[in-house]
Amino acid sequence: MLRSEKAEERKSAQEFFAQNGFKDAVVLIGPTDPLLQDIAPTPFDDVPVPRVGVHGNLLKTIVSGLYLRHVPGWAVAAIIFALTLAVAGLSISGGARGVFAKVLAVLTATVYVAVAFQLFKELQFVLPVIAPLGSAFTTSFVALIWQVVREEKQKGRIKGMFGTYLSPELVNRMIESAEDPKLGGHEEIITAYFSDIQSFSTFSEKMTPARLVELMNEYLTACTDIVQEEGGTLDKYIGDAVVAMFGAPIPLPDHAYRACVATQRVQLGIARLREKWRGEAGQWPEVVHHLRARLGLNTGPAIIGNMGSRTRFSYTMMGDNVNLAARMESGAKLLGVYTMVTDSTRTECEKHGDRLVFRYLDKIVVKGRSQPVPVHEIVGFREDVSPQSFDCLGVYAQGIERYLAQDWAGAMAFFEKSAALEPNQPDKALAIETNPSLILIERCRYMQAHPPGPGWDGTFVMKEK
Repeated sequence: MLRSEKAEERKSAQEFFAQNGFKDAVVLIGPTDPLLQDIAPTPFDDVPVPRVGVHGNLLKTIVSGLYLRHVPGWAVAAIIFALTLAVAGLSISGGARGVFAKVLAVLTATVYVAVAFQLFKELQFVLPVIAPLGSAFTTSFVALIWQVVREEKQKGRIKGMFGTYLSPELVNRMIESAEDPKLGGHEEIITAYFSDIQSFSTFSEKMTPARLVELMNEYLTACTDIVQEEGGTLDKYIGDAVVAMFGAPIPLPDHAYRACVATQRVQLGIARLREKWRGEAGQWPEVVHHLRARLGLNTGPAIIGNMGSRTRFSYTMMGDNVNLAARMESGAKLLGVYTMVTDSTRTECEKHGDRLVFRYLDKIVVKGRSQPVPVHEIVGFREDVSPQSFDCLGVYAQGIERYLAQDWAGAMAFFEKSAALEPNQPDKALAIETNPSLILIERCRYMQAHPPGPGWDGTFVMKEK
C-alpha cells in the first residue's frame, strides 16, 4: 500500500502507520487468507489467528530478553519426590484428624500448581507440573488402597480380640457405628438367661486349680457356643455361671423361643460332655462324670446398655426381670428341675411353635418380690421326650388340679403315680436329689397340717433364693 501507484492509497497507508502504535515498531506482514491455510487457533486465542503471530512472539522474546527458564534435572526429581511425599503422607493419615489431613493434601497440590503458574507468569520460570502431580496422586491412590486393606485387617484383628470378651454382634456394631462407647442404657424387651453348675463347690474341693480351669473352659465353651449359635449375647461369666441375653443388642422377634431352645441344647451338650469325661478314664474325679447345670429364663422389659464407671464399663442388662431370671435358675433346685422359666417366657415361646414341651410347676413368690409368678419346667424337645415322660406329665397335671382345689389326699395319689414315671429318679450317685412329683407330695403333707384356708390361689412363698 505504501508503494501503490495510487496517491490516495499511499496517503491512507502513511496515515495508518503514522499512528503512535507503530512508532519504532517492527511490523510483521503475513497472509490472512484462509485458502493459504496460514491461520490457526493458539492456546491464548479462541478463534483462528494468522500464524505470523508465532514469529511475532519469537521476535518479542528476543527483543525483550525475557526467555523461559527451566529448573535443572536434579531439581525436577527433588520436586517430584517432595510433592509426592507430602501429598501421599497426608492422604493416608488416619485418626481423628484424617479428614483434615486429606483436605490439606489436596490444598498442597493446589498451592503448588498456583505457584507454578505464578512463577511462569511473573518470572518466566517453568516448574514441572504434570510429572509431580501425576506421581503424587498415583502414589496417594496406591497408598489409600493399602490403607483400606490395612484397616480391614485391623478391623478383623479388633473383632478377633474383643470378640473373645464381648459378643461378636456388639463388636460389629461398635466398629460400624464409628462412635465411642458411652455410658447409658435403654429399655428393651429381652429374655434373660442364667445357668449354674449344681454343687460346684464339690468340684473345687476334688480338683487342682489347673484341672478345674481346664474343665471350666471346656464346659463354658460348649455352653457359650450354643447360646451364641441361637442368637444370644454373652453378658458375663460369674465363676461357673453363664449370664446371657436374647433380643439385645440385635433385636430378635423370637428371642424367648431361641432362649428356650438354647437351654435344651445346652442340657444335651452337657450330657455329651459327661459321656466324654467318663470315656477319659482316670483323668477326672467321679463327680465330674455326673456334672449337671440348672438354667433359668425370664422374658420382659430390662435396661440394656453400657454400665459402670466413666473409665471402665460393660454392655450388660439390669432390672427386676433380670433378677427374676436369676431366681428361676436358683429356684429350680427347690422344685427339683434343671430348667425353669417364667410364664411370660413360656407364653412368648409358644407363639413360635410347639417344639418344646413344658410342665406347669407352681405359682411362687421368689425372695425379694411380692407378686407371685407362675413357673414352668422345660421338659425337653418334643421329639426327645419319651412316651413314659408324656404319661408322667398327664398324671402330674391331674395332681396339680387336685392340689389347687385343696384336695390334698387326691393330689398326693396322683403325684405318687407320676413320681414313679418321672424321668429323673433320685440317685445320689447321679447327683439327682429329687423331682417335682416328690416335692409336691411333701408340699401336700405340709398343706394337710397347715391348710391355707379359703381364697388360696396356689401361691407358694419361697424362703430361699
